[in-house]
Amino acid sequence: MRVVIAAAGTGGHINPGIAIANKIKSMEKDSEIIFVGTSRGLEVDLVPRAGYALKTLRAYGIERKLTLQNIKNLYYTIKSIKEAKKLMQEFKPDVVIGTGGYICMPVIIAANQMKIPTLLHESNAFPGVSVKLLSKKVNTVLLGFEDAKERLPKAKRIVVTGNPTKIKKQAFSNAQKSQFIQQMGLSQGKPIVLVFGGSQGAESINKSFTHIIEKQKNKEYQIMWAAGPAQYEMIKQKLQEAHINIEQIENVKIVPYIYNMEEVISAVDLVVCRSGAMTITEIAIAGKPAIFIPFPYATENHQEYNAKVLEKVGAAKIILDKDLNEELLHHTIEKIILNPSQLETMSKNTSKVVIDNVEENIYSEVKKAIKQER
Repeated sequence: MRVVIAAAGTGGHINPGIAIANKIKSMEKDSEIIFVGTSRGLEVDLVPRAGYALKTLRAYGIERKLTLQNIKNLYYTIKSIKEAKKLMQEFKPDVVIGTGGYICMPVIIAANQMKIPTLLHESNAFPGVSVKLLSKKVNTVLLGFEDAKERLPKAKRIVVTGNPTKIKKQAFSNAQKSQFIQQMGLSQGKPIVLVFGGSQGAESINKSFTHIIEKQKNKEYQIMWAAGPAQYEMIKQKLQEAHINIEQIENVKIVPYIYNMEEVISAVDLVVCRSGAMTITEIAIAGKPAIFIPFPYATENHQEYNAKVLEKVGAAKIILDKDLNEELLHHTIEKIILNPSQLETMSKNTSKVVIDNVEENIYSEVKKAIKQER
């Protein structure tokens, strides 16, 4: 199988593309797969690191206003359709898959004009502009969440496959969880809240937890907190000003980044974080209750729609960023984490949105698209 995958910008677009590529490779070892992206996004690092070739186009997202820069961006994006055609004439793919971002527009349009089968994978509950516009052109739209279905009324064909993620459903023993807690530098005695805000951290979440720690509000629960590499030093300085040593806080462990997230999340009781599509999916797979604070500047507010996927099945609570403060956050944490029956119920409710065999579902749809075209 010869495959082109269009993915650009964020890890939420690129990592699903890599997961799909890995699945195809595992099923058909002689497959040839290339990625198409830009020279500006995370694909420049993530794609080669995963072992795949990256071809770049000069494509841009188009804003809904008339500016000189926007006119230039539109010109380069239209021009990139021709470049994408040339690339595919040379590579001769059996199928083209888009996993989100503006790069999908020129690549999918070029593939359509060349009568090559096309699929889109949308990981968010609120589809992006490119996916909405292209949904009526591609053979199939693959969705991470059922909620996105109603927002694509013009799509030819939709299949809810789920989102491919690094975290897989697995059962750790109590002994293993105890070991993970010990490695975190925390104790067995009190429930644990896991806090993170993406690879760079989330300033508003970090600010609220800094105040919780300064005021010693977390006497009844422990905090495992990945602050983000850049913000870790700022938090360390802020706590020093309050005469608190970041390495010696009772009931708290603060680190720049968590590298063994699968192990850590298995051992905690509650998660507080942003609500990117991959985060939502991984928390559901891990079966953990959550408090989501959606990133307020996400495109078309898609993070709030993602968070509602778990909120509406009773597996999560949402606090909007504009309402966030340490008092509300602490109160919401205690209300959940000190109520074992609510924790258990919320944990069970996560299973309502978990989709099994995600990569197998996607691979099956890729094969169908190729077969139908032939």
